[in-house]
Amino acid sequence: MYSIIFVNLISKNLTMKTYFSVAILICFYLLSCGKKKEDVNKIVIEEPAITKITEKDISNFKFIEYNLDSKTKKEIENWSQYKELEALVTQIKKGDLSYFKNNNEAITTFAKDFKEKIPDTIKTLSVNARVTALETKLFKLENIYNLSSTSKDELSQAIKEFLESVSNLNLQMNKKLEKDSQIIEVP
Repeated sequence: MYSIIFVNLISKNLTMKTYFSVAILICFYLLSCGKKKEDVNKIVIEEPAITKITEKDISNFKFIEYNLDSKTKKEIENWSQYKELEALVTQIKKGDLSYFKNNNEAITTFAKDFKEKIPDTIKTLSVNARVTALETKLFKLENIYNLSSTSKDELSQAIKEFLESVSNLNLQMNKKLEKDSQIIEVP
């Protein structure tokens, strides 16, 4: 290609000034091509790091945490999805959110199984409502954790909301079994 340009220039009897200008343009073109290759090699893809949430940060959350009472524990002892939820909560309270890292399929399956396999003894509209709220907060936490632009405050708030939803589910299950154990005499 360059030889064609030079041959055309020579055949037209152009001045030395023109030859010099064309030579500078060709050199500039060749040098600029080399720079692009160097720039491509220097590009570093930086993944924004999620702000680390520690066990201490989570322990500073202010909310009422309801635990299961003995009757409720006995009624749900065979509910494997709840045991899985307890393990997840323990992991989250330690500041370990690795469960949520690009794990959408497993989280979706867990939420579906959790909702479908609620024991009949505690299956009421109020418990189902708390399970739905828990499911919502679970997906919200997963989405916020996987966003690259998430701040520490946003992530902390999502964790707190998730833990509150678990606590509210515990409270509702306790209330359901407490009400069932009341003996009301009809006159």
